[in-house]
Amino acid sequence: MKPKILLRIASFLMLFHLIGHTFGQLGWRKADEPVKQEVIRQMTEYKFPFMGATRSMGDYFEGYGWATSIALIFFALVLWFTSGALNNNTAFIKELLVSLAICLFSWSILEFVYFFAFAGSITLLAAILTLIAYIQVRKSI
Repeated sequence: MKPKILLRIASFLMLFHLIGHTFGQLGWRKADEPVKQEVIRQMTEYKFPFMGATRSMGDYFEGYGWATSIALIFFALVLWFTSGALNNNTAFIKELLVSLAICLFSWSILEFVYFFAFAGSITLLAAILTLIAYIQVRKSI
């Protein structure tokens, strides 16, 4: 498969990941189990001063979640734009592809360790596709 197609598939995978992540982010405060409801209450009820702002742990959790959504959008866009620029400035593209692959591999490890296998698998597949595209671009020069 050509590097352009591999990167576009990786981009769609990250877009799919973004959609799933965002739906999960929107519903994290909803819970049926009493223990989970209590944890959410504890996370959101008490606020602490930190670095000039007063926030709850729930605020930090939610903020990190939205920041992750932005990062997933960024990954999807960079993969898409890179797929269209493979014939331009190949030295830069090679550096960008290897950087993306490393970041995506690292991200997937964190998802496997701290979240769940489905999210980690999507990111891992995007990383593998990006690495294969990098290898193909490197060989073509």
